Amino acid sequence: MIPIPTGGKVWLALGHTDMRRGMRSLALQVQQCLKKDVHAGDLYVFRGRSGSLCKILWHDGIGMSLYAKRLEKGRFVWPAAKDGTVAISASAMACLLEGIDWRNPQETWRPTQVG
Repeated sequence: MIPIPTGGKVWLALGHTDMRRGMRSLALQVQQCLKKDVHAGDLYVFRGRSGSLCKILWHDGIGMSLYAKRLEKGRFVWPAAKDGTVAISASAMACLLEGIDWRNPQETWRPTQVG
């Protein structure tokens, strides 16, 4: 799990992103297209066209990090809008990275043992 600093936000870059992009070009996209400060400590999540790969860009105050995750089955759940950003919570990001629908996570019922 990526440690999200207090006051930090998680931003989903809507639409799809060219997953051949690296750290520098994704940081440039954050600054120019999304109009955000890439050095503010927020996390920026990008998804590729196929939906099975996402990249996370994060500056921790010391340096820039780029994380990538590919799902073997299924796709990352993403908003339908074509451009802009959506802020989500850290718990929603954890669901997203596990392939769970973060917009409506379902609690599974487990019987309790009567002792």
